[in-house]
Amino acid sequence: MSTLREPSDLSNPPNYSFPSHRLSRILRNPHKHPVVLVACGSFSPVTYLHLRMFEMAKDYVRQNTDYEIVGGYLSPVSDKYKKPGLLNAHHRSTMCTLAAEQTSSWLMVDTWEAFQDYKRTAIVLDHFDHEINTVLGGVHTEDGEHRDVKVMLLAGSDLIGTMSEPGVWSYADLDHILGRYGTFIVERQGSAMDQATDSLAKWRDNIHLISQLIQNDVSSTKVRLFLRRGLSVRYLLPLSVVDYIEQNGLYLEDGIGLAAGSSSLDKGKGNEKESPSATGSASKAGA
Repeated sequence: MSTLREPSDLSNPPNYSFPSHRLSRILRNPHKHPVVLVACGSFSPVTYLHLRMFEMAKDYVRQNTDYEIVGGYLSPVSDKYKKPGLLNAHHRSTMCTLAAEQTSSWLMVDTWEAFQDYKRTAIVLDHFDHEINTVLGGVHTEDGEHRDVKVMLLAGSDLIGTMSEPGVWSYADLDHILGRYGTFIVERQGSAMDQATDSLAKWRDNIHLISQLIQNDVSSTKVRLFLRRGLSVRYLLPLSVVDYIEQNGLYLEDGIGLAAGSSSLDKGKGNEKESPSATGSASKAGA
């Protein structure tokens, strides 16, 4: 399969190091294929639904596939994405880190995407593949056998809906994301997953649909609205994230703490207009 990236696409921002402290380097079951889940999004702010998606995917993988999850990553989008209302990358990355480190034993936050120019999702997945399989050398079985790790996108069903719409994503990016990597799609209330995948039949074997057994429609958009209205958001977000928002006075009114120069997304960039991973608002992912 052709490669979309140029050498400069995988260059690192200043003082960057790839987080691998929770990446399992030993495959527990030698009959399984190692996989890493990557959720790309705004995460403004990160909610329990963003975290819950990983747990739903973990259950699905264990019960329905021959994969073994060796790690999970949240990848906050760059400020250069220029989504209206986007909080700056420092705050968003910090909140994601607080949530991952204090609520999970296997999730990590990678800031490679956040602190540089806008990167298409296809390139972000290339970055993870490069760091995990080329730089770190993949994983090994207990007997020492080397295994490459499969990188897969974790997203909400509203994303797969945009992928099925003609002209929204470039075919090359779709083929790269769904063909080379694959995706786990978590059902989002109000989104019809089966219908959305009909036009993506070519990659059906690499698209795994996960139903929500307990419906959850918490979104970053609703959380921001609550905060602007002075309503409580406790138990919608991890407590450490709530405390961080309150301590820094975030989301109190439109425009506070936003990335400089935020405007509508340059929809021509990367030949794609990307939709959220976990929410219904129009953003790259994770609202």
